[in-house]
Amino acid sequence: MNKSNGILKGKMTNARRALFIAVLALCLFPSTARAAGLSDILSLLTTITSTLQNAIGGVLSGIQTLNSTVNNFRQQIVWPATAINQAKTFVSSTRAHYGSLMSQILAIRINSATLPDPSQLESAFRSGQAANIGQLQTGYTKLYLQVPQATDAKPLQRNLMDMDDALAMGALKTTVVSDQTTQGMLALADSLEDQSATAAPGSGPMLTAQAQVASLETQAYMAKVLAAELRQEAGKLAHQNTLLKQSATATHNLQNQIQQVLTHP
Repeated sequence: MNKSNGILKGKMTNARRALFIAVLALCLFPSTARAAGLSDILSLLTTITSTLQNAIGGVLSGIQTLNSTVNNFRQQIVWPATAINQAKTFVSSTRAHYGSLMSQILAIRINSATLPDPSQLESAFRSGQAANIGQLQTGYTKLYLQVPQATDAKPLQRNLMDMDDALAMGALKTTVVSDQTTQGMLALADSLEDQSATAAPGSGPMLTAQAQVASLETQAYMAKVLAAELRQEAGKLAHQNTLLKQSATATHNLQNQIQQVLTHP
């Protein structure tokens, strides 16, 4: 620090010496030369000042006027401050009115099973956590039992039971993933509400784009849930149709047996 101060003081001393020499040289010039030099300097300064005030000053004034006009257009037409404040107030009041109600609705427990095994399975498929899907198979088998052995049921019956279990498990897994996705979509909706309440003017299109992307994701998940329901309905129809076919086969066999009895001598 002392070294820097010494260098600075040395530079100031040199500058003072140079200024003193320049003043001394100007004083040694003849009076006419000094007058001519000062006159030229004053003329040059006057020209520079006139150029700054007239040519450049006019351009700068025009730029300032244009900036002011653009800012007024943005604040009054494109992004009117009154409308923006009204929208923010509406979002804040809406959240304050419905936020607590929605939180109370989401906090309601809808689990209804009371016995140990049903309660365990219900907790697993209502958890909304995809990591708990592995518990579904154990709880489902424990509650609804396994497919009977080949010696305990006919092949057709075992096939039907196995397929019904597969459809049921698929639907339960889909509901778990769907509930988890719903939680993510609700969190995203809350985030968009927070951003819209404090958004800067001009950021509306970006928030709209995020909302549209979230809407597309929600529609995709709804399509998956709808596909699971369609598979369930198709499985039910196939099961019922199989029972009808089995009944028709049994009726045909009974008719053959009756025919044999009637034709027996």
